[in-house]
Amino acid sequence: MGLVNLIVAPGFQPSGEYLYVPDLSTIRLCPYSPGEVSLFGWFQEKTPYPGADNQLTVEVTLCPRATLRRIVRESSDAGIDYLVGFEAEFILLKSTKTVEAVSYHSWTAANAFPSGSVVSKVLKEIADGIQASGIELQMYHAEVAPGQYEVVTGPLPPLESADALIHTREIIYNTAAKYGLCATFAPRIYMDSVGSSTHAHISVHSKNYKKSTQNLPALTAISLPIPASYKRMADGVRSGGTYINWGTENREAPVRLSNATSPSSRNFEIRFIDGTANPYLALAAILGAGFAGIRDMVELTIKDCSGSQTAAKMTEERRQALGITKRMSLTWEEARSRLSNNALLRDSVLGAELTEKYLAVNETLASALALDGDDEVAALTRLVESY
Repeated sequence: MGLVNLIVAPGFQPSGEYLYVPDLSTIRLCPYSPGEVSLFGWFQEKTPYPGADNQLTVEVTLCPRATLRRIVRESSDAGIDYLVGFEAEFILLKSTKTVEAVSYHSWTAANAFPSGSVVSKVLKEIADGIQASGIELQMYHAEVAPGQYEVVTGPLPPLESADALIHTREIIYNTAAKYGLCATFAPRIYMDSVGSSTHAHISVHSKNYKKSTQNLPALTAISLPIPASYKRMADGVRSGGTYINWGTENREAPVRLSNATSPSSRNFEIRFIDGTANPYLALAAILGAGFAGIRDMVELTIKDCSGSQTAAKMTEERRQALGITKRMSLTWEEARSRLSNNALLRDSVLGAELTEKYLAVNETLASALALDGDDEVAALTRLVESY
């Protein structure tokens, strides 16, 4: 099934053309297809033009990789660097027309990897392929939902980390296909179990650390980009919850402080990203908003939500005491509205043109995913075959 092949979003014209210039530093082996490699690149203008600083440039403001590179450079120039590692959750399906998982198991249980089974063969080949591509594989294990697994890759600078995530996904997709299976990163396909995410672990390295906060409700328009993403936006399903807060080792907070007692491995886990998001844009928005908070010395007024109760289970009085006063965007429409009205992200971090074009493409994509109308079975098939 999949998406309709040719749909033009509003605001895009049939005239004009960009170059796609390979970035040879990104070459990696494709272990699922011996003798082939993959690489990434940049969208560039064919003819140099005067940029904002009146210097000639060929950069395209709509290029996701170039946008992330710009954000990283701005931060680095101010003495702030980042490392990012990803946890990629996915579900292996043996059927997509009637969605059926390849296995049923408990979380991290041994019965998720029966000896000699197709599941064990696929996962081992995925693990070997990731490592053969030069990407650090820290762990792979069974997750909670039927047929759900997770691979955890090591930290890299943001741009390299996003490249590695895309390459890892391609290894997962193509290795599963070799065995007649479909790997899907769809946000949530079983409403009686947990969804799939792409948690980002971000460590911030700065000589001049200052407290900061992020524009979480607007960021989800990019990190949770399709209507189906908001099936994960719920309390009590280990998805980060619906309240804007952070907490030490709290998986029901959208931002979890991980390994807090270890200076060498302390990092922030960003839990409101799923596998439908463009990782370059997601990281650009998250790091850009975070850097603005550091640069402008914005005080973090929300206190650590690390007790035995999650924000959703607290009394209103207790939430107020911790500074937890707002909710995340609970719907796709709300997230889009908040992004459109967020001056920092729209005018500074992403830029007005990229934000406008992103929202146009985002709306067109949602319309394409909704072509099946009220036929829930067909809609689910379209989702898992598209992602």
